[in-house]
Amino acid sequence: MSDTHQQSIGYVRDSMLPQATPPASETGAVKWVRQNLFLNIPNSILTLVAIFVLYKLLAGFLPWFLNGVWDAPSIRACREVLDGNAGGCFAVLTERWNQLLFGFKYPSELYWRPTLAFVLLFVAIAPVLFRKVFPAQMLIFTALYPFIAYFLIWGGSILIPIFALLGFVVGYLVYSRFVTQSFAMGFFGGIVAAFVFWWITGLLPVEGIVALEPVASRDMGGFMLNLILGTVCVSLSIPFGIALALGRQSDMPIIKWICVLFIEFIRGVPLITLLFVANVVLAYFLPPGTNFDLILRVIIMITMFASAYIAEVIRGGLAALPRGQYEGAESLGLDYAQSMRLIILPQALKISIPGIVNVAVGLFKDTTLVSVISMFDLVGMIRGPILASTEWNGVYWELLGFAALLFFVVCYGISQYSQWLERQLQTDHR
Repeated sequence: MSDTHQQSIGYVRDSMLPQATPPASETGAVKWVRQNLFLNIPNSILTLVAIFVLYKLLAGFLPWFLNGVWDAPSIRACREVLDGNAGGCFAVLTERWNQLLFGFKYPSELYWRPTLAFVLLFVAIAPVLFRKVFPAQMLIFTALYPFIAYFLIWGGSILIPIFALLGFVVGYLVYSRFVTQSFAMGFFGGIVAAFVFWWITGLLPVEGIVALEPVASRDMGGFMLNLILGTVCVSLSIPFGIALALGRQSDMPIIKWICVLFIEFIRGVPLITLLFVANVVLAYFLPPGTNFDLILRVIIMITMFASAYIAEVIRGGLAALPRGQYEGAESLGLDYAQSMRLIILPQALKISIPGIVNVAVGLFKDTTLVSVISMFDLVGMIRGPILASTEWNGVYWELLGFAALLFFVVCYGISQYSQWLERQLQTDHR
């Protein structure tokens, strides 16, 4: 009996074996390559094809880039240095960098002014993009930046940006006075009040009062012009797009149909048509002798174009919210403006971030279309004065590649920020 009992007792180990090292195929780079590149036969074939294509591209690009000539007065001198070898003529970038960035008419001794405005742009947008990092007091500089940038880039009397700022102040005071009665009345009343103030102050003399050397808009060019149009139009189109989206959902028939007609008309017209209207047709509707700045006309048309698309994006965000959000705002006793500002719009804008960024990136790239109305932006400079010159006629890949790189850096930065912002605002736990 005891023998049987003793045989039924299992052996229990009182010490652990040391942990074994996992196989090399299950750790590190080997595991990543196997799972992501050679998981099965179709993936392996696609990986090999991609490697072959990448090899062919690099085999052609690297010698052309590494053998490039960076110091030469013309394309003929580049070819003499290359002596038949493959290589890019990057000397055009070192010779014409100022025209590519600032245009060929902006005074060279004043390059520091748009450069300073560009640096201050990052200071101005920092508290907007990263609210938790920078103090809220910096938003004061953000509000003042557009007027400072105008004074730096265009020059002239300091009273011009001051009157422009006061016009916004007057518009805001009118808006805050009537918004409690009706959001539409406050919004459009503020716009009318601001334009009336600007019209009155435009009749006042402003010359000779704390002025920088003025630079005409026709002297603006290069990538600086693309940045001006992109930054200003994106900044203006978002609030106008919000107003149009809210107006389209308004219970007031006149406001609703005005917004509907505007959005549908603008979305049905190509941007290049609006630019031709800004360049040619708009002048026929102005009083004789009126000097309406071309850049301002283009900004108005591009802003209208982008606002219509952003309005539809935001309308989609508003439609995605459940009806309970609106009912919850009403149950709290909030009026229309308060419910939109505190409850509805923050959620709708969070949903609309990918669409808004998509419109913003497309808008920034579409600023190159101004070259068709004889505005020498970056692409206009390449197609016009630089390639038309005898020194650099025939240099295409280097110039267009440089333009593509500049636009890629800006657009990729916008895209990465939007993805970071989506992660920061994510409230679910998927």
